Amino acid sequence: MKTAVAPLAHDIPPAVQVDVVAQVNDIYIEKATPLFMRTVLALFSAGFATFALLYCVQPMMPLLSHEYAINAAQSSLILSVATGMLAIGLLITGPLSDRVGRKPVMVAALFAAALCTIASSMMPSWHGVLLMRALIGLSLSGLAAVAMTYLSEEIHPQHLGLAMGLYIAGNAIGGMSGRLITGVLIDFISWHAAMLVIGGLALIAAAVFWKILPESRNFRPRSLHPRSLLDGFTLHFRDAGLPLLFLEAFVLMGAFVTLFNYIGYRLLAEPYHMDQAFVGLLSVVYLSGIYSSAKVGALADRLGRRKMLWATIVLMIAGLALTLFTPLPMVIVGMLIFTFGFFGAHSVASSWIGRRALKAKGQASSLYLFSYYAGSSIAGTAGGVFWHLGGWNGIGLFIGALLVVALLIALKLAKLPPLGDVKA
Repeated sequence: MKTAVAPLAHDIPPAVQVDVVAQVNDIYIEKATPLFMRTVLALFSAGFATFALLYCVQPMMPLLSHEYAINAAQSSLILSVATGMLAIGLLITGPLSDRVGRKPVMVAALFAAALCTIASSMMPSWHGVLLMRALIGLSLSGLAAVAMTYLSEEIHPQHLGLAMGLYIAGNAIGGMSGRLITGVLIDFISWHAAMLVIGGLALIAAAVFWKILPESRNFRPRSLHPRSLLDGFTLHFRDAGLPLLFLEAFVLMGAFVTLFNYIGYRLLAEPYHMDQAFVGLLSVVYLSGIYSSAKVGALADRLGRRKMLWATIVLMIAGLALTLFTPLPMVIVGMLIFTFGFFGAHSVASSWIGRRALKAKGQASSLYLFSYYAGSSIAGTAGGVFWHLGGWNGIGLFIGALLVVALLIALKLAKLPPLGDVKA
């Protein structure tokens, strides 16, 4: 199985091998060609739409609590059901693309997610909204599981890093923009209308993606062999480090999503009484994460992942501590530091997968991302219980406990044999 996923920027699957070196330029898409520009533009727009659709609901959770008379934990399900179904879908859509092709799966996934988002804006009941969000998450798994595999098969190996980087930039900017657009819009229009806007933009992105993405030239359909999948699964869980990295993904993403799920509730209440639009604008703290993912990744290559992983988690703990104070500037600075640390830690942990997994790297990446979104779904909702029990101090206790676990895992990983990579 050949599966690769968006957040794993440093784990690029091997390109398709060719027998005759002279044929490379005839098979792969070269940089500075029209096909290359079409490919990266298509994947950038798809990545933007995917993460905008997924996270656009986060700023509107307090509004949904009020409209449907539900508590914060119940409101968080609008994100958790989507990320949970995305995690499950990753185990299905990757192998499916090995049979039916990369582009058909991705195109169908993006159109389905956009249409379900538009449908969710028209649902008369809370359960109807949740059903649509579950279908959105399942649909988006078809793009998350396949996009990097497509790039690794079609782009010339010398230019693959650039293409991957542009795709991941679309992911990060989409996640920020989805939150920003809806966070500001719902202060002026209904959340139904805001979802309609996001769904419409995603539908346009899906049409652009369908029209301009080149057809696969190196894809070869293959049958699925359950035995080989099982062998890879067993191999990964026998490794001393990979299960720890999967657990790290769960707790890191759980901590991150929990903070941003409930910070809006805090800032809309006393003593802040902030406007919804201003709370939405705070999504710009994601810019620090977009910067740190590349910066920390480069530092990890130079200084070693063992040092950088625990250091970035300590940054997250420091940022969390600042959010526990009352002055708004300290809360915002804390959010910036926390976000910087999370994206740095995720960059290090995800790149470590490629170092530890000596075989079936794509499957290892899928397991990492499954854990990543499972953490978002489970911990993101569980945090609501702590919000109701202890307010923001309760959230701080819950996230702090997750980060202590993350730090212990990082220290454990630092003691493992390097598998031939002295800076692993």
